[in-house]
Amino acid sequence: MKKYITLASLLALFTPALFAQTTPIVPTVDAGDTAWMIVATALVLFMSIPGLALFYGGLVRRKNVLNVFMQVFILVAVISIEWVVFGYSNAFGSSSIEWLKPYFGGFDWAFLNNINVSDLSPYFISHSQPTADGGTIGTIPHIIFIMFQGMFAVITPALILGAFAERISFKGFLVFSLLWAIFIYNPIAHWVWSGDGWLFKLGALDFAGGTVVHINAGVAAIVTAIMLGKRRDYKGHALPPHNITYVVMGAAMLWVGWFGFNAGSGLAADGLAANALMVTHIAAATAAITWALIEWFFDKRPTIVGISTGAVAGLVAITPAAGFVGVGGALIIGVAVSVVCFIMVAYVKPKLGYDDSLDAFGVHGVGGILGAILTGVLATPAIQSAYSGAAFGNLHQLWVQFIAIGATIVFSGVGTFILFKITDLLVGVRATDKQEAIGLDETQHGETAYTNFD
Repeated sequence: MKKYITLASLLALFTPALFAQTTPIVPTVDAGDTAWMIVATALVLFMSIPGLALFYGGLVRRKNVLNVFMQVFILVAVISIEWVVFGYSNAFGSSSIEWLKPYFGGFDWAFLNNINVSDLSPYFISHSQPTADGGTIGTIPHIIFIMFQGMFAVITPALILGAFAERISFKGFLVFSLLWAIFIYNPIAHWVWSGDGWLFKLGALDFAGGTVVHINAGVAAIVTAIMLGKRRDYKGHALPPHNITYVVMGAAMLWVGWFGFNAGSGLAADGLAANALMVTHIAAATAAITWALIEWFFDKRPTIVGISTGAVAGLVAITPAAGFVGVGGALIIGVAVSVVCFIMVAYVKPKLGYDDSLDAFGVHGVGGILGAILTGVLATPAIQSAYSGAAFGNLHQLWVQFIAIGATIVFSGVGTFILFKITDLLVGVRATDKQEAIGLDETQHGETAYTNFD
């Protein structure tokens, strides 16, 4: 028996083609990649509840904090259901109508039809395996990819609420947010991240959501803020936060959760994920200290709200670039985004007079646009050899980034305007003067966050 095994081994060395034909190729789950993606998915959910809820909830006044918590919480529930019913299929599936494929994913995966527990993800970034038909497939279960992307679908409409906080009716908010997720988020996710998407085929770079999440939500934020109108007692400057401790805790949770957001977007536990984690942290740290230094110089003292806002701005701007830039790029992005977003929040917003309550546009929209542009400039082949930006001689990539940014701004802006009008006609959007004066916690939910005991 031992002699036979040795002979077979020798034959295998000299006739590899013969053995390759008789040995079936069976792709398998990579346990390390899968474990990391489960953790990354949980981290992105952590960004919404409790991270974003605390960050936004602390910035509003005490009479509206529960309303913000409820808005974030219900979106986690509602959008998660929408996602598995048809959202994932619309975003990542393939339409049966040929001319629709670049723009819409269809319904083949509605209710996760034809997706089994044992199926591997058809989407991958750096880790893949050969299949028997000569193709490639990922190393994680398909349902993990669905869950991971579902957390992005959840947090994107939640970001918008920072623009219209403290003055929107709960019913109007819920109807608008659901319509927006279906008709705005899902198509843009398909354009940029699906293999059929027209921006994907054009070569747009968006590693973890600078375009799909932040520009998309930021544009919707400024449109809704303007259409809804100012808060009744808004005087052209930020209203004092009711609980800065919440703001800091929320920002810290967002920072931690963002490691899943960005490093998880490589869909594998490898060097690309490690780089994404590193540059995410460095960009956030750089932006935080830059914002603090700007405040220190102009206002004579740095604030904890300021440094928290700066950190979030850095996290936003590095998101599209995390898989394409190194530490040098992260440092540049961190400095640039704090300077630009500080100008937008401290000078442009008061000058123009719009009421972007919690600076959803000023941080997420503007930060996302800047991050997408700088991705087209700073992308380096040292991180992924197939990609480079203008700084490395590839001016075409910068042009593609501008096309993706422009298309997202137009589609999200026009679509948001239409959906807002429809929602207003159906259920109404603006809270009444009396409801706004009393507070949305009591008038929309019959609860108060803080009770005084005699």
